[in-house]
Amino acid sequence: MPFNDEKRSVNDDPTSDSDSSRMSESTASLSDYECSRQSFTSDSSSKSSSPASTSPPRVVTFDEVMAAARNISNMTLAHEIAVNENFHIKQGALPENSLAGRVKHIVHQAFWDHLEAELNEDPPEYEHAIKLFEEIRETLLSFLTPGGNRLRTQISEVLDTDLIRQQAEHHAVDIQGLANYVISTMGKLCAPVRDDDIKELKATGNIVELLRQIFHVLDLMKIDMVNFTIKSLRPHLQRQLVDYERTKFQEILEETPSALDVTKEWIKESVNEELFSLSENASSPGAESSSRPNLSPTTVLNNSYLKLLQWDYRKKELPETLMTDGSRLQELTERLNQLKVIACLSLITTNMVGTLIEGLPELSDRLKRISTVLLEGMNKETFNLQEALNSVGLQTCVEVNKSLAERGLSTLSPEIQANLIGQLSSIAEGNPICSLIDKRIHLYMKSLLGLPSHQKCMPPIPGGLNVIQSELETLGSQYANIVNLNKQVYGPFYANILRKLLFLEEGGRTADTDSPSN
Repeated sequence: MPFNDEKRSVNDDPTSDSDSSRMSESTASLSDYECSRQSFTSDSSSKSSSPASTSPPRVVTFDEVMAAARNISNMTLAHEIAVNENFHIKQGALPENSLAGRVKHIVHQAFWDHLEAELNEDPPEYEHAIKLFEEIRETLLSFLTPGGNRLRTQISEVLDTDLIRQQAEHHAVDIQGLANYVISTMGKLCAPVRDDDIKELKATGNIVELLRQIFHVLDLMKIDMVNFTIKSLRPHLQRQLVDYERTKFQEILEETPSALDVTKEWIKESVNEELFSLSENASSPGAESSSRPNLSPTTVLNNSYLKLLQWDYRKKELPETLMTDGSRLQELTERLNQLKVIACLSLITTNMVGTLIEGLPELSDRLKRISTVLLEGMNKETFNLQEALNSVGLQTCVEVNKSLAERGLSTLSPEIQANLIGQLSSIAEGNPICSLIDKRIHLYMKSLLGLPSHQKCMPPIPGGLNVIQSELETLGSQYANIVNLNKQVYGPFYANILRKLLFLEEGGRTADTDSPSN
């Protein structure tokens, strides 16, 4: 393959789990010390986030908007390559029955039919075929590394279109021989994943179909090369991501001064919630009165991140500083919602029939698998949660009765079964157990954010969540990695926003602290 003159599988992953963990561990959280009054009043924060001056707003030109859009695109792509080990380019394909797909098929078929008609003429017409070999030559040369001089020379000599044209004029061109050379060269340059495609090319008898399939396989090889380049680039991006992403966002902010508006509102909402909570505590009997609450910047920021676990990603706009992780956060939140329901189902079942099924861990695992399958896709708008919960209740009764019968015990009475199904179905309408599970998961995630980024051990799982412990720890680790990296990249921007919200401005004013809305 053209990648260091070695064949490599396109599915090989150059970065190990340890590399990924080292990357996440290197992301430092925004500590209270870093957010101290001294740091907030210094000039260490982003210059574009400085307090607004009295000068009129700057007019943004179309070129500046386009430059900001390019920066967003580049930053998003670099972030995705660095943090998503599975990121790769796929071959684009139009829907089979779409108008664009039909037009493309008709045009391509017309071209290859025309080529076949030319080659079947007497004498054959080779001009279009020669142009194809010229394109093939340039594609093969693009696969070569700088050190592949011998093969580069050979390809240029064998696929010399001027020489092929002279041979065609004297009816001495060997189209099949040229195609066989191209296939042989492709076999030397392709990734192992394309070996079967090369074998199929060698077995193709029709020259026109052979040329057509050669271009198809060359397109696949181009994608392979792009994906290999991405994998080669990933370790470098992981080392440079923080500085690169922060610099790119600074450029965006310079071109678009409003690029932090949603982020400011996101943090301000957390400030108001914390102030409202403190004011309520201060007004309780026995609480010490204070003229002005003292908020921790880290507490405020962590509370902002926790709000993302209950975010409505379909209707509510994400903060600008989190757009690159939007899809990951949405997927994480959807998985967390499913885990919440599974934990509620398990806790309700245990409370109602736990004494009957005590000491049967395999039954608990089976009920968990059933719930997981029936709740698959529960975050889709078309999903009927009530119907799914009824199915879970029925299956739970079936499995419990089966286990009881196997042990020679009496099965559940119809009344108990109806009560169990009703309790499980009540989750859709709100249930005190659901509120309890939600609070405990929130507490667990909050404790995760309070850990130093380099600490590997997970906090203890709160009671009632043991059934989802492994999934919750995995999900929590992914969530903490996203948060820690985000803090590392956008810390200076957050610091400047928090400085203006938490500390007195020159005029002695503070941020608006209306009580948070529900």
